[in-house]
Amino acid sequence: MPCAIKYHNYFACKKTHARIIQQITEDIMCQPKQRATGQCVPMGLRGPKRQRPTHQGPGGCGSRWRGMAQRRTTLFTSREGSGIFVSPSGLLVRTGSVGVSFIIWLACGLLSLLGALAYAELGTMNTSSGAEWAYFMDAYGPAPAFLFSWVSTLVLKPSQMAIICLSFAQYAVEAFVTECDPPRGVVKMVALVAIVMILFVNCYSVNLGMAVQNVFTAAKLVAVVIVICGGAWKLLQGNTQHLSHAFDGPMPNIGAIATAFYTGLWAYDGWNNLNYVTEEIKNPSKNLPRSIMIGIPLVTLCYALINISYLAAMSAQEMIESEAVAVTFGNRILGALAWLMPLSVTVSTFGSANGTLFAAGRLCFAASREGHLLDILSYVHVRRLTPAPGLIFHSLIASAMVLHGTIDSLIDFFSFTAWIFYGGAMLALIVMRYTKPNHPRPYKVPIVIPVVVLIISVYLVAAPIFQTPRIEYLYALLFIFAGLIFYVPFVKLGMTPRFMNKVTLFFQLLLEVVPTSSMAMFE
Repeated sequence: MPCAIKYHNYFACKKTHARIIQQITEDIMCQPKQRATGQCVPMGLRGPKRQRPTHQGPGGCGSRWRGMAQRRTTLFTSREGSGIFVSPSGLLVRTGSVGVSFIIWLACGLLSLLGALAYAELGTMNTSSGAEWAYFMDAYGPAPAFLFSWVSTLVLKPSQMAIICLSFAQYAVEAFVTECDPPRGVVKMVALVAIVMILFVNCYSVNLGMAVQNVFTAAKLVAVVIVICGGAWKLLQGNTQHLSHAFDGPMPNIGAIATAFYTGLWAYDGWNNLNYVTEEIKNPSKNLPRSIMIGIPLVTLCYALINISYLAAMSAQEMIESEAVAVTFGNRILGALAWLMPLSVTVSTFGSANGTLFAAGRLCFAASREGHLLDILSYVHVRRLTPAPGLIFHSLIASAMVLHGTIDSLIDFFSFTAWIFYGGAMLALIVMRYTKPNHPRPYKVPIVIPVVVLIISVYLVAAPIFQTPRIEYLYALLFIFAGLIFYVPFVKLGMTPRFMNKVTLFFQLLLEVVPTSSMAMFE
């Protein structure tokens, strides 16, 4: 087929959609020299065809990650990011005392570990990408699964990325502003630049995205080591006065404790990120739970030591008043080398945002592959094999949230909505113990673990509503059920607007993407 084919003729032709896609794909897959000469032999005709499943995930033609180090890196990097550099202040405000905040930090780590172990069973039962979406499909059917993909695509993953990028921008700008708060407009512009850079990395190559993850984890560890070592030095000098009366102050009510958990659990959020890429993990039944049992306790220990280090260098009130706690800590400890802290934190948060977008693209890919989102979001780039449309879609929504939101408001909205679905995943595990008792379970947790996490998730969702009701919680619930307005006509009844085929073809040409089922023809 000639490479110089005129694409506008596609819409005038009466060929089938499948044939049009094949023509587009053949043209895109032409080698550069053949493009220049106007002659192209489709890659599917250059050798024997090699069939592979159509459900494979993006990234290297179904290649699987190698080695435990990369899986632990993904788990560690997705968590140990903006949270520990943003959450301490909010947690102290909501708990009212150092001791209670420290207990909640540890409780958040334990809850994350229990939730992740329950997710490990779900992830080894169903190894397809998509995490909660796939588990809801198995346990409840398509309607709840659609609601999750609806909310996660439009709210959860974009808000998660927006929070991290705003944290990145806050610390990046803070390094150049010494006597006043960073200008809000500048912070938002820097956050937008970060989103664009991360989007480019993940669209360019799966391997590049993982390389960024690995390299930036090293910078993350530098920031953690600086804080822990600096705090240890202060403690050796006898600076324990801020820890001596840890439980002074009023006890928080049940609503305040729940919102304090929101702040603490935000720092741990990401404990389920590996479940979004189980298709790309080698031997997930063994390596998924192993990564969890290594990663989460390590993160919890780091968080505990970092909080002690903060309090060795500044008081609780100073932490509350600080816009960037790690920068204040660096100014107290490092002197002329104080610039190391904002640099390390910005690199750390950049890596966390990279991991967030990496997982978000896989959710979009899995849900749209089953018809729960636009078809174009399940397509992959024909040469780079990255889910570019899904990545771009998430980045656009995250950019809108950066422009119109703040870190604290986004954290509360994200946490309230996320724990509705985390609880739903625990209930799905319990339901499938009875509806699918003979289903292979390479890894199985005691039933008490999902029951405990389900009870806690109900508390985390219900307590703030009854204790301190806010209109944002109502908006979140309305938004979740508003998804049914789109589910019934477009998914349940299968209605498709006539113009959608043209829209899909336009974006295929623009982004050079094809369905994964078409890629087998060209290997």
